[in-house]
Amino acid sequence: MKNLKLEFKWAIIFTVMTLAWMVLEKATGLHGKYIDYHLYLTNLYAIPAIIVMVMALKDKKKNFYDGRMTYKEGLISGVIISVIIAILSPGTQWIISYVITPEYFPNVIKRSVEIGYFNTTEEAEAQFNFANYAKQSTIAALVMGVITTAIAMIFIRTKEK
Repeated sequence: MKNLKLEFKWAIIFTVMTLAWMVLEKATGLHGKYIDYHLYLTNLYAIPAIIVMVMALKDKKKNFYDGRMTYKEGLISGVIISVIIAILSPGTQWIISYVITPEYFPNVIKRSVEIGYFNTTEEAEAQFNFANYAKQSTIAALVMGVITTAIAMIFIRTKEK
């Protein structure tokens, strides 16, 4: 477990960053008044997500591997961080859905039917609900974390001469 201390630290930092992002989205009206823009602007979340993952990998390289980390070592670390984030994702989504922005699902359901994205409220409710978002966030955390790590480690790894 001591070897995974940095991975746990960065998974918690990532989770806190995610919650802060959701507070920001809500505060700017993307879950209410400006919900039409949410679909597009929420993708900006990738920027801090990638930054946090890169910082985590650099921290592991510097403070665990004494500045010399192979691609494989970094990939393993990033996968572990991604798995921890994925495990935390349903709880994170619960906090988002029921504490930070409980009005999001009713608002997005109503608006998606109004603009014709879904024909009925039932169809929209099948898409926009806690259970669906909890599953999606878990899978996305794992997949995007591994992809981000695989790409980032090309640049972070110690290059042998």
